[in-house]
Amino acid sequence: MARDERVADEEREALVTIAHGAVVTSGGVTGQRLLTAATEFLLVAGLGPALYGVYAVAWRISQILTQLVTFGSVPALQRFVPAGEPAERPRIVGLAYATTATAGAAVTAGVWLAAPAIDAVTVDTPAFVPTLRLFGLIVGLTGVVMIVAATFRALGSARGEVVFNKLLRPAARLVGGAGAIALGSGVVGVASGMVVCMLALAVVGVVISVRSTGIVPSLRGVRTDLRRFYNHAAPVAMSSFGKVFQDRIDLLLVGALLTAVAAGVYNVVVVLISIAWIPLISFNQLLPPVASDLYAADEMETLNAVYSSVTRLIVTAVLPLLAVLGVYGGELLGAFGATYTRGYLPLVVYLGGTFVGSAVGATGWLLMMTDHQYARMALDWLLAVLNVVLTYAFVVEFGLVGAALGTALAIAVQNGIQVLLLRRFEGLFPFDWTFLRPLAAGVCSGRTPATDWSSGNSPPGTAGRSPGPSDSPEVPRHKSLERRGLAWPIPIRRRFSGAPRRSITNRSSWPTGSRRGSCWARRRRRRRSRCGGSNSPRARPSPDTRTPASTSSTSSKGPTPSESATKPTPSPRATRC
Repeated sequence: MARDERVADEEREALVTIAHGAVVTSGGVTGQRLLTAATEFLLVAGLGPALYGVYAVAWRISQILTQLVTFGSVPALQRFVPAGEPAERPRIVGLAYATTATAGAAVTAGVWLAAPAIDAVTVDTPAFVPTLRLFGLIVGLTGVVMIVAATFRALGSARGEVVFNKLLRPAARLVGGAGAIALGSGVVGVASGMVVCMLALAVVGVVISVRSTGIVPSLRGVRTDLRRFYNHAAPVAMSSFGKVFQDRIDLLLVGALLTAVAAGVYNVVVVLISIAWIPLISFNQLLPPVASDLYAADEMETLNAVYSSVTRLIVTAVLPLLAVLGVYGGELLGAFGATYTRGYLPLVVYLGGTFVGSAVGATGWLLMMTDHQYARMALDWLLAVLNVVLTYAFVVEFGLVGAALGTALAIAVQNGIQVLLLRRFEGLFPFDWTFLRPLAAGVCSGRTPATDWSSGNSPPGTAGRSPGPSDSPEVPRHKSLERRGLAWPIPIRRRFSGAPRRSITNRSSWPTGSRRGSCWARRRRRRRSRCGGSNSPRARPSPDTRTPASTSSTSSKGPTPSESATKPTPSPRATRC
């Protein structure tokens, strides 16, 4: 019993830590997505479709290289810093900075030399070469900022990682691009402004990291840590390089096989897709250090329980985002311009792979935190080759949709195999019957009539006929309520069904079986009895017996002399009424 209580307490503590990181990260990632969307919207408006396509291809290449520039240092920090001694941490962090700086210098030199050749096989535009060379400088600077953020993350500080990696990085990009657009610069000026802002962020980030964490990067005595550091970092780096060809080669193939405008459209699709990854990224913020601690303590049962609970939360959180993007994706793409609405079908196809990648949880991180990084590397490279072949064939055959289809298939296959590997190696498997509830809720929400109405289809049962008062989506039909006079509010029915305005003062227009009609009838009968019958001036004729003014010529001229003579004089009681 004590064992069960201790395991429950450990699981609760781990979930509280992960949930805290998820709450902080979700806000940061949301801000990151908003800043990214604002940047893309600004550049679309300021550069135009053609130059924006040049920017999109060059930026995509730089982002691919950014995934490689740390050479596996970020996962190595998550693996060794949480469980390391205080004397070891400066050496681990110093190795991460040195590795990133060396890789960044190599990437910058390589991009500078390869830019003309890349331009020849992609967009073939004169502005592409200087733009790509400037973005090569951003790669190394971004790597330094990533190490700063990873140091905070390894120490369990979600705020520091979120501020630098999720907010300040896209903010520097937005400020640099906005300043260049305001000065009337083109795509080369935009790249220059981003380089200046990223350089300032890297310098400030290193200073703040040293003062906040107390870890001063050092390379003294680093030989004792070289073997285990690169034994973990090298396969992770090779895995990242293989992963590039799985989910980041799509835009390059679009730019090479289609047009620069198509590349810009697909880049906007990727920006919207990034919103759906927010739950997975948020819950994975502090899961790696927690998993590393549990694995080092041989608490595999607790680790599996934490993995299952976190994955279920991810599924519950991602389904509403997928539904919103699937239903309103066309409108969101249209906000960038009419040209970008052609990306709706690729967006929907991409969402399928996003769901699979989110539904299996942190499979990649768990493979690395349980020392199976070599298996992850082999899997990434195997699927990298498959993804390049499939995406190329699909783009040639289906165009823009083919790029999304190839990437979605690669994401689904990779994550499915990683789940099987975790179960085979460590016995970790997240799924049980508790996943049926969020899945059923997601399926039901996807089948609501609102989805069909927002897509432009007629509500069920109304096809082929004109809409009636009860056919609007806001007014469900319910005959028993209508017979009792308790139907839905009249302003709503009139607004959405085109029904005529019903006067509140003319009570005779209300249904005779309704409560309002019955009360008015009783009050009218009492008034007639008090005021001397139906000939009282206050007694109103029935709508059915009233003579229209258009069909009676005498109604507008007043009563005839004979009618005036025969009309009885009202009594004093009736006059008082």
